[in-house]
Formats: sequence, C-alpha cells, structure tokens
Amino acid sequence: MGKEVIINKIKTVAVNIRKIREFRNYTQEYLAVKLDISQNAYSKIELGYTKITLERLYQIAQILDVDLIELIKADGTNVEKFINLPSAVSA
Repeated sequence: MGKEVIINKIKTVAVNIRKIREFRNYTQEYLAVKLDISQNAYSKIELGYTKITLERLYQIAQILDVDLIELIKADGTNVEKFINLPSAVSA
C-alpha cells in the first residue's frame, strides 16, 4: 500500500468518526471529555492531523457505540448502513 493510500484511508476513518459523532448528536467536547483529552486534541483526530493508536480508535468506537471494523471499513459515505447495528465492542 502506498503512502497516499494510507493517508487517504486515515482521512476516511476521521470522516467516519465525525459523521457518527454528529449522527449521535455528540459534541467534540463530549468525546474529548470521555477520552480525557482536550477538545482541540479531539478536533485534530477528526481532521486527520493526529495519528491515533489502535487503543484510541477502540475507545472512540466504544463511545460512539459502533463496531470498530465497520468504523474502519466504511468509505465515508455509507456510515448510516452500520450506525444502528449493535456494537461488537461493548461485549
């Protein structure tokens, strides 16, 4: 996988996170508090400026109540397809 492909995928995951957060009517501040980071640091995650760890991605999926794999797989336009699915991370 080329570097550009990876960068694009990271940005798509960031878009997925933002779209799901908005769907849930959560603010950036709410997620930041849940993650114990500043709102500015959280904003950088959604903008794709921050490289996030798998642990952080897992935490975000838990808070948003979505399946981690679906969060990664979604292409940025189809998040509605899985957003109401029961979360596999809460088990």
